[in-house]
Amino acid sequence: MTETARTQGIKPFYAMDVLERAQELERQGVKIIHLEVGEPDFDVPPAVKDAVCSAMDNGHTHYTNSMGMPELRQAIADDYHKKYGVVVSPERIAVTNGTSPAMFMLFAALLEQGDEVIISDPHYACYPSFITFAGGEPVKVPVLEEDGFQYRVDAIKKKLTSRTRAIFINSPSNPTGNQLPAERMARIAALGLPVISDEIYHGLEYGEKEHTILEFTDNAFVFNGFSKLYAMTGLRLGYLISPGAYVPVMRKLCQNFFISPNAVSQMAGIAALTQCEHDVNRMRIIYDERRKFMIRRLREIGFGITVEPTGAFYVLANARFLSDDSYKLAFEILENAHIGVTPGIDFGQGAEGYIRFSYANSLENIHEAMNRLELFVKERQQTEGCKAFAV
Repeated sequence: MTETARTQGIKPFYAMDVLERAQELERQGVKIIHLEVGEPDFDVPPAVKDAVCSAMDNGHTHYTNSMGMPELRQAIADDYHKKYGVVVSPERIAVTNGTSPAMFMLFAALLEQGDEVIISDPHYACYPSFITFAGGEPVKVPVLEEDGFQYRVDAIKKKLTSRTRAIFINSPSNPTGNQLPAERMARIAALGLPVISDEIYHGLEYGEKEHTILEFTDNAFVFNGFSKLYAMTGLRLGYLISPGAYVPVMRKLCQNFFISPNAVSQMAGIAALTQCEHDVNRMRIIYDERRKFMIRRLREIGFGITVEPTGAFYVLANARFLSDDSYKLAFEILENAHIGVTPGIDFGQGAEGYIRFSYANSLENIHEAMNRLELFVKERQQTEGCKAFAV
């Protein structure tokens, strides 16, 4: 036996399928423009670099508190108070090596075999894998393009059962880039179940101010981190905010399975929160310029975007005028136009027929990618038209 039942339930991450094929083409000398990966193209802010070097020079290379340095946990609590006016005790914060370990801990603590978690469809590709690996069942609630891919509370209510343990939200969202309005957040919180809120794209909003679920309830678990907002993906630093009752079990899980977060990265995290507001604002302005350009060009080419995304760095565009098979279409685009994009099916059946485009790339590269994509679409439609005429 080469695979357990637990791992058989995990599907491939299709964005990585595309990336790995793109890298093969690059080794053959093909110039690929990468719009498939959700990784900032910016370098880390200067203060973060300085903090990393200083941490090494000053010997911050040893174990820390298993839940994270008190100074970093306090800085996170201060940040949430400054941005949202909510009071979070640093004791409720568990710092982790990225948000993925935080998800493992949460679902291990929250779920018994067969327990259910409500998630949207579409959703971030890996959510179901975390839930099922812990023995849970992801229960998918379809969200619609005309709603900006946001939950309808009545649709959530229809999926609730005696085994429902939590409702999972993600705003700003991957893959859609859309935000959940405050009114819907409040109504979801009012359902009385724990809310799991992935807030990793907070701070990357354009025109609309994002909201934390903690504004509406303390019966919530919040994931956040430094990868997206501060371009610190390789430093692997995230955190989980839990209700006070869950702090002992989170501490126990941190101690047993992770020992402590990376000490150097934690020092970098303190610098990010306290010294990098100007850098974040600069990156946000550039992202917004790219966002506006990409939306305009995709619409000109023929892709459907009913509600413009106002957060993160993604556009989930309707590509059904080309194909209902997004996986096949993504590889057609890669092989023929040399653009890496992510098939919508990666994010659930509700995103089949869509393509996710990331604008975490330079405006120059996005401009070239859109020109290549426009030529690909025209040639493909001409070819399809000739086939139809021949029949």
